[in-house]
Amino acid sequence: MPRNSVNPIEPYTLKNGEKRYRFQIYLGTNPLTGKEQRTTRSNFKTQKEAKVALLQIKYEIDKGTFQKKSYDTYGELYVLWIENYKNNVEASTYRKTLGIFKNHILPVMKDYRIEKITIDICQKHVNEWAQKFKNYRATISYAAKVLDFAIKRGIIQTNPYNLVDMPTAITKRKVMQQEEKEENFYTKNELNNFLTCLKSENDFKKYTLFHVLAYTGMRKGELLALKWTDIDFENHEITVSKAISLDYNNKIYLKSTKTGKTRIISIDSNTENILMQWKKQQMKDCMVLGFNAKSKTQLVFSNKYNSYMQPSLTQKWLKKITDTHKLKAITTHGFRHTHCSLLFEAGVTIKEVQDRLGHTDVQTTMNIYAHVSPERKTSAIDKFAHYLAN
Repeated sequence: MPRNSVNPIEPYTLKNGEKRYRFQIYLGTNPLTGKEQRTTRSNFKTQKEAKVALLQIKYEIDKGTFQKKSYDTYGELYVLWIENYKNNVEASTYRKTLGIFKNHILPVMKDYRIEKITIDICQKHVNEWAQKFKNYRATISYAAKVLDFAIKRGIIQTNPYNLVDMPTAITKRKVMQQEEKEENFYTKNELNNFLTCLKSENDFKKYTLFHVLAYTGMRKGELLALKWTDIDFENHEITVSKAISLDYNNKIYLKSTKTGKTRIISIDSNTENILMQWKKQQMKDCMVLGFNAKSKTQLVFSNKYNSYMQPSLTQKWLKKITDTHKLKAITTHGFRHTHCSLLFEAGVTIKEVQDRLGHTDVQTTMNIYAHVSPERKTSAIDKFAHYLAN
């Protein structure tokens, strides 16, 4: 049997200069592996507190009731949870999750001992996150997943995040503040003005890209994954079956659409002509660079290496264009909302809009419908007044 230290409790210093105590204790030999087993406890504020915990563990070992806890802190358990989580989600979702934990959850929770996390502690962080973030519920949901993971492993019995009170007053205030902000789409006149300004810059690739976004409502990732074989000029249709995204290493990869379903989008003759013109120019550009643009795998929009474009590039283009011409700033995704809004304004039914944009849930379509342009709202009240008057 290994020789025990006279006093296994030792002090150490945190990064912020505070003093803490820890100890390691021998548990015996693992009957399955034949290897020595030890457990460590740390983060005690006083030597007396560490001594009490040490005596308690020794007592449980003597009685045969001690159960080794491999994951003492939230941060330690998170490491195991995230490895399992990684195998069950898209790489892009995993990347987003890493960011939420790194930026918002781990900085405040990683050092908490799992069994010491109370409802009050969770409530405190829920209130903080609600003040900081619009989508704070997602942060809470992710934070709770690690504790659900702890329940499955018998470390704790209940998840305190399931018992917190959601700050509804803060939520309502944030919704009101959001509604006061400028909407993330263009009206008909704003879109036409944007495309006119863009056309004047004589960059046909950019013009084509934003025109197609506005006239099809495709997601950016779907558009950047598009190949010429996906466009049926004879039947005036585009097949949307895949998208590009970034994994946790910021590398581009090809995946299915957001809903996992393929959809067919009809295109108007003007959009079709613009695409045909771009195809001819792209072939010339690729020939100069030594690429074969006639390949069946040729992308509609590619980078200078004739590979996938970085998704962030479109937003950089957009910002430069709106700044140069002093236009309303929207995001690249705002062109999808623009397309949706103008479809409603043109009188297209909600069901038709849902199918065209590939929304699995009609509520998503309805949420955009609730923020349609002033022209559409005026039209609605005019129709109402006309109906009552006749």
